[in-house]
Amino acid sequence: MEEYVIEENREEQSNRYLGEGKLFKLMLKFSLPCVLSLVISALYNIVDQIFIGNSELSALGNAATGIVFPIFIIAQAFAWWFGDGCAAYLNICQGKKNSQNAHKAIGTGIFATIVASVALMAIFYPLQKPILTLFGASENSLPLAIEYFNIILGFFPVFMVMNMLNAVVRADGSPAWSMISMLSGAITNIVLDAVFIIVLKWGMSGAAWATVIGQVVSFVISLIYFICKTKTFKLTIKSLKPDFKEFFHAVKLGMSSFITQMTIVIISVVCNAMLVKYGLQSKYLVDIPISIIAIESKVFTVVVNIIVGIVLGCQPIIGYNMGAKNYKRVKQLYFAILACTVVICLLFTILFEVAPDAVVGIFGEPTNPEINPEYYWEFGRKVFQIFLMLVTLTCTIKMTSIFFQASGKPVFAIVASLIRDIVCFVPLICILPIFYGIEGILWAAPVADVIAMIVSAVLTVVFLKSLKTEDGSAKESELNETVIKPSVPGVIVTIGREHGSLGKQIGKVVAKRLNIPFYYKEMTALAARESGLDKEFIADLNSNSNFLYDLYLSCEPVQQAIIAQDKIIKKIADNGSCVIVGRAADYVLKDYKDVVKVFVHAPEEYRIKKIAEFYGDSEEDAKKHMKRADNARATYYKNISGQDWGDAKNYSLCVDGSVGVEKAADIICEFIKSK
Repeated sequence: MEEYVIEENREEQSNRYLGEGKLFKLMLKFSLPCVLSLVISALYNIVDQIFIGNSELSALGNAATGIVFPIFIIAQAFAWWFGDGCAAYLNICQGKKNSQNAHKAIGTGIFATIVASVALMAIFYPLQKPILTLFGASENSLPLAIEYFNIILGFFPVFMVMNMLNAVVRADGSPAWSMISMLSGAITNIVLDAVFIIVLKWGMSGAAWATVIGQVVSFVISLIYFICKTKTFKLTIKSLKPDFKEFFHAVKLGMSSFITQMTIVIISVVCNAMLVKYGLQSKYLVDIPISIIAIESKVFTVVVNIIVGIVLGCQPIIGYNMGAKNYKRVKQLYFAILACTVVICLLFTILFEVAPDAVVGIFGEPTNPEINPEYYWEFGRKVFQIFLMLVTLTCTIKMTSIFFQASGKPVFAIVASLIRDIVCFVPLICILPIFYGIEGILWAAPVADVIAMIVSAVLTVVFLKSLKTEDGSAKESELNETVIKPSVPGVIVTIGREHGSLGKQIGKVVAKRLNIPFYYKEMTALAARESGLDKEFIADLNSNSNFLYDLYLSCEPVQQAIIAQDKIIKKIADNGSCVIVGRAADYVLKDYKDVVKVFVHAPEEYRIKKIAEFYGDSEEDAKKHMKRADNARATYYKNISGQDWGDAKNYSLCVDGSVGVEKAADIICEFIKSK
């Protein structure tokens, strides 16, 4: 008991720290590891390009790596989908103090990653020429791209599993180990690039072998962690046996990572296709635009990874303060992250505008006979001075989108994310070159930035105005009045119910007859007091449903609220016999003994009538409210359990509430006595 109290006190201190600690210190503590990890990840691709560009391969070698780059992103999309999903699911399990099933999701994630890597190899190997040509390869760069691609592709399982494992290592509370894994691989890559490319003159093969050996080093270090060092789960051979029920949770949580990466692929493919088409119509031809854009994409990745690292690192702070309805602090945090974004990006913008030759020059001089040096440097200047002129807006839009997602605003997040890349940029790079040639492709980026920034600014104003100035909705005295009621060991009755079936009233009668405590709204007040989150925020978790409700439930503040709620349900059950209504308590207490899981249903007409009577609605409105509430409860239950809400197999007893409150209570009490 003493250990439990200490643990709770530590958690309360941690919550207070997120809500009261100095923002700059919090941002530094949470964001720095994330920024370093993402920047190191970017080094894997950028280092090859620097050494290749400074070798006899020169600009054509850079073009070849740029052509292969989208294929890397496709592989990373699947790895991060499964890895980030498993990491998020592990964090949720940790918060619920219930990590015994996390290893199943992680093991299945490893299995799924291996299967995905083999599938990609099976697709890309026989189709390598048409795919690389689609991605922008010319007659000059295609042989180099194939040479590089064949080696890289053979190590896709290692590359993808390594990325998947690293996400889980960070979630297991070991970001330093994850960073060491990535840094060791990056350093290995740098050293071997120098040896293989510069000393041994192995060309593209040398660059590829340096990359894959670096990936193997990172993979081995991550694997050692999984074998010897895990903190909150234990991976065994049995864990690798697919358990898609557990993995289902992770797949949903990681979907946003997959969508983000595939968006990059779409942009890269369309952009390269336009560069090929309009490059042939210009003095630059194909290889110069492709090689310069390859350099730009790697440099831009470093810039955007810094910004993304800052806001991703701040997600726990954003989530906690949103859940606590500490809106003043949420606003302060948004503007603090925005200030960091603007300052960092303006410094890079000055560099790109004033010294583009210096940036391009890092990647070597153009020595290939097929490349005109004068045109190479000219196009390089145009790309960095035009294409990246509004990189501050690009990163602000990206930062704002992630902030929306962390704040539980998935619709805003999706609109802000897609408006720039898919809605504006992709059409513009297809339309503007018709009138302005290849330079139209370059102007597509700043034009898209301006349009998307206007939309993003409007969304931000709406979002910030929606945050009320007062902090929290429940008074401290109100929360303190709600306590866990005295009880004795015995049966715990959980009641799930369809809206309008009178399940709550039936539960009250059952509690009164058994002379045991009854919990309904009290759970949200108790969870609010335990966690520091807002009572109304917790109460609203399963009150509404829309087409993005699943994504909403995966947001940081919502997951914190779910964890707080689950903890209090278990604490109530630990206290003794009681009746608990709603909140998927039957699933939360699935490992408890003496739990009677009841589901109350009723005919639709009966429920519509009761809802209309209770709320004073018309029958039409009552029907809408009934469907909305049932959909929300079903989605909530499915999200946290992976099971179907209302499925008789998940309950001890199903009762028709239309028989009347007293009779339904009789049925439940008789069932309990018979056990």
